[in-house]
Amino acid sequence: MNFDPLYHPHLAYRVPTYAHRGMVATSQPLAAQAGLDILKRGGNAIDAAIAAAAALTVVEPCSNGIGGDAFALVWTGGKLHALNASGPAPRSISIEAVKAAGHSEMPAYGPLPVTVPGAPAAWAELSRRFGRLPLGEALEPAIRYAEEGYPVSPTAAFNWDKAHASYRVAFKGAAFEPWFETFAPGGSPPAPGELWRSPDHGRTLRRIAESGAEDFYRGELAARIVAFVQEAGGFLSGEDLDAFRPEWVDPIRASYRGYDVWEIPPNGQGLVALLALRLLEGFDGLQAGAVDTYHKQIEAIKLAFADGQRHITDPRHMKASVEALLSDAYTAERRALIGQRAGLPEAGDPKGGGTVYLAAADGEGNMVSFIQSNYMQFGSGLVVPGVGIALQNRGRDFSLDEAAANRLEPGKRTYHTIIPGFLTRGGEAVGPFGVMGGLMQPQGHVQTLMNAIDFGLHPQAALDAPRWQWTGGRTVLVEPGFPAAAAQALARLGHDIRFALDGGSFGRGQMIWRDPATGVLCGGTDSRTDGTVAAW
Repeated sequence: MNFDPLYHPHLAYRVPTYAHRGMVATSQPLAAQAGLDILKRGGNAIDAAIAAAAALTVVEPCSNGIGGDAFALVWTGGKLHALNASGPAPRSISIEAVKAAGHSEMPAYGPLPVTVPGAPAAWAELSRRFGRLPLGEALEPAIRYAEEGYPVSPTAAFNWDKAHASYRVAFKGAAFEPWFETFAPGGSPPAPGELWRSPDHGRTLRRIAESGAEDFYRGELAARIVAFVQEAGGFLSGEDLDAFRPEWVDPIRASYRGYDVWEIPPNGQGLVALLALRLLEGFDGLQAGAVDTYHKQIEAIKLAFADGQRHITDPRHMKASVEALLSDAYTAERRALIGQRAGLPEAGDPKGGGTVYLAAADGEGNMVSFIQSNYMQFGSGLVVPGVGIALQNRGRDFSLDEAAANRLEPGKRTYHTIIPGFLTRGGEAVGPFGVMGGLMQPQGHVQTLMNAIDFGLHPQAALDAPRWQWTGGRTVLVEPGFPAAAAQALARLGHDIRFALDGGSFGRGQMIWRDPATGVLCGGTDSRTDGTVAAW
């Protein structure tokens, strides 16, 4: 990757971090340090990623948790491996049952959107297949943070407080009381710098460590999860947990200007990023900060999302294949729809067949792109009493429309927003990248990758550059630091440009690139969060 390591002539950013023996980039300094500690104990990048991921469930519970899902891309032995640890809907749930409970759409909170959590199984499977240290050793830093406490960071405290204010209005009934007891003891969430601890969380992590996550899916923890969800009126059963296994899948890719961009296949939305990049590769002369570049990026994202939201679901239920959607013929057909003015996206018909992200690398060439989430900050609002497990609400994304590809069905995995990314060139690893934040994620992937590949920015600068976010129709949010002249010019092209009051909805990302000649690692972490790059 050819970039000036310290300076870009048009934009001023923080400098990147360099290291040689190892690097962990996360949205929380304590989690990054947990991963680095494991590297220094003799663990590899996989062990470090597990340590950081487990620590993030403690130090950033407003974005992820033990009761959420996870995906991973792992570069090891000269090959990229992909793990899908997203859990399915309960086997006893149905559209009819949800409608009978009085809902016209999937609710955001409570027991109905609870799906099988995949994160603990992801940690155990990654450790089993590629880890060097025992799972218990990788989880030890997270256990210590939970049992002994830690000072809450500013961005986490802000998001925690915002969630608490919303939940005081939205959460009614006894099922939600454990959330307030766990995350707002004494009636308020922790302030920045305030020590917070969760002994229940620590005990649960110990049981996961000692059992290799078996207790979570087939032991006492499983029984307590099921009993609580069913008492609250949900459908999750012991059979659902017992049957779950994370799945090793073949990653999907698209070429982009000499690089290969890799994503997890559906049910993840990484395909949206690849669809947009395929469209954009057909345009030459794209320049950083140019109005025409922003316009083409926005239009490409619109078309990619139209296809993604029409077709992406559990791959067993997809009618359009990934290959057909990424084909040259279909890409050319869709690219021809990008005109000189803002359009309204529609899906095509191809022929044929709250989230945390982290990146880790070691001195041996192993690299990990990992993401996990409870969804919508703390998830469903259900916290299993006595064990500190906040359960995800990933089922919220299911449709109750019988004609929709992503309609709710028993045992089905939903369209999933969390996506890790990875970049290679000529069969060699460049490195992991990711931008968390709901439907911002594929938009963040496209913008940060183009910043690096097209515009020559180093990882830190590629992450720090001002972002835009398409939200539907012709509406595009732009960050406070977005160039005002470009925003005005885009408005003249028909885009409904709106300046956001803050950067909270524009994602938070990390990147680590590796120089194939020297093995030197170059990392960045988003300035929109509390993150850091821990380096060795």
